[in-house]
Amino acid sequence: MDGPIICYQGAEVRTPDGEKLLDHGIPHDVAMEVIRYARERNLHVQAYRDDQLIIERDRPEAHRYSEHAGMPLHLVADLDTGMGPTTPKLVIVADPAELEKQLPVARARWKGMLNVATSTPDYLEFTNFNSDKAEALKFLAGRLAVPQEQTAAAGDGRNDASMIAWAGLGVAVEGSQNEVIQAAKGRTIAQPGHGGIQQLANLLLR
Repeated sequence: MDGPIICYQGAEVRTPDGEKLLDHGIPHDVAMEVIRYARERNLHVQAYRDDQLIIERDRPEAHRYSEHAGMPLHLVADLDTGMGPTTPKLVIVADPAELEKQLPVARARWKGMLNVATSTPDYLEFTNFNSDKAEALKFLAGRLAVPQEQTAAAGDGRNDASMIAWAGLGVAVEGSQNEVIQAAKGRTIAQPGHGGIQQLANLLLR
């Protein structure tokens, strides 16, 4: 891969050698609001610093995320002092039913300050208000002089919805949440391993 890469749910856009072309992290004071919110509800929350996954409590949820993401855990005494001035994103890892309850509450609480969405049923992700996958795709399209109508996006998480809605060709994976399918205007492809990639290729080549 030799083109720019969208990272951290759109908070960063980088070149393959690590140069940051876009960097919209969550300010420390706002990040601490989310962290205190999670602490009060005994929910696992994690942050990032210098591409390290940092936690302040060694919990099973942290290990589940670490194994899924292929990122080692870095235990710090306190996220308040362990984070830098910003963190690219925060993630609360919990049972899907719990996150379905927390999602509307968190969206209302940080409206206009943070983007809040599930990426998988058990990951609730927070990014700065001006950073999501749509903003990152828009930035990349402008930088590469690609017209919006020639962009494409596919996904299955709520964190993909804005990107799918913005792209010239936006598709949702079958089984996605309703808001993701609505963002794709009802256009869906099969899940990976069931012909979805071929379906996407056919749509792109029309």
